[in-house]
Amino acid sequence: QGQLVESGGGLVQAGGSLRLSCAASGRTFSNYAMGWFRQAPGKERDLVAAITSSGGSTYYADSVKGRFTSSRDNAKNTVYLQMHSLNPEETAVYYCAAKYYTGRAYYSSPAEYNYWGQGTQVTVSS
Repeated sequence: QGQLVESGGGLVQAGGSLRLSCAASGRTFSNYAMGWFRQAPGKERDLVAAITSSGGSTYYADSVKGRFTSSRDNAKNTVYLQMHSLNPEETAVYYCAAKYYTGRAYYSSPAEYNYWGQGTQVTVSS
């Protein structure tokens, strides 16, 4: 059974930065595309970034383009989300998720993902 564990969340002031990490175990990490989602209270879980299994291609939601960067280190079985210029509206639980890679550029629906982390809280204060 695959397992994902996020870390790096916390409280940051508006305009600040955070780096989230997601450590994977139990599966061949390099076979999986990874996604970063966020979910605020009362809202849907939305994709903010995705990265292919090799790390050669990434996707970003329009709202985070130019501020968020996803990367991965397959030797360390870890994917990262670097976030800059955070604003209070981005307060949410951030989740990483793994999707067995089938060649698509990215996978946008939460239902497409096979494994999920427990989430890490990101709180941006004004």
